[in-house]
Amino acid sequence: MFFVRTASERDLPKVSALLAETWHATYDALYGPDKVSEITAKWHSVPALTEKLKRKHAEFVVADDGRVLAGMGYAALSKADPKVAVLHQLYVLPQYQRQGVGRDLFAELETCFPDARVMRLEVEPKNTAAIAFYEAHGFARAGETADCGDGRSGIPALILEKPLG
Repeated sequence: MFFVRTASERDLPKVSALLAETWHATYDALYGPDKVSEITAKWHSVPALTEKLKRKHAEFVVADDGRVLAGMGYAALSKADPKVAVLHQLYVLPQYQRQGVGRDLFAELETCFPDARVMRLEVEPKNTAAIAFYEAHGFARAGETADCGDGRSGIPALILEKPLG
C-alpha cells in the first residue's frame, strides 16, 4: 500500500530516477530517447527538483510504501493568477499504473490550494492514456500551447482545466 506524503530533499534522487523512467516509457516513441534524455536532464535533475521543493505556494508529493516511490506529483499556484493552481507533474512508474497511485496523488494535490478556482495542466496531445486519466478526473480541454513546460520547449501540449471548490 502506498501513502501519499510531502516530498523531502532525500527523496529527490529517487524522484529524478522515477521521472527519467516514466518519461522514457511514455515519450521515447514520440520524441526519441535522446530528446527524452535531454529534457529529463534539464527538467528532472535533482537541482531542478530542489527548486520546485523550495517554491512557495506549491505542493510536492510522493507515493511511498517504505521501500519504493511509485509516483510523484507537483502543483503550484500560477504566478500570473493566484486563483489558478497548475499541475506541473503527475507521474507513476509504469509497473504501478492503473492501481490508484495517480488517483491518490491527484486527490491530495487538488485539495492543497483552497483559494484556487481552477486547476490547469498541459499534456502531450498524443498521450492518450494521460488525457483519459485527466478527463476521468474532471478535466476538460481549454486550449493548447506550442511550448509545453518552460515556454521555450517547442513541444506542443493541450491545456486542460478543472474547476475547484
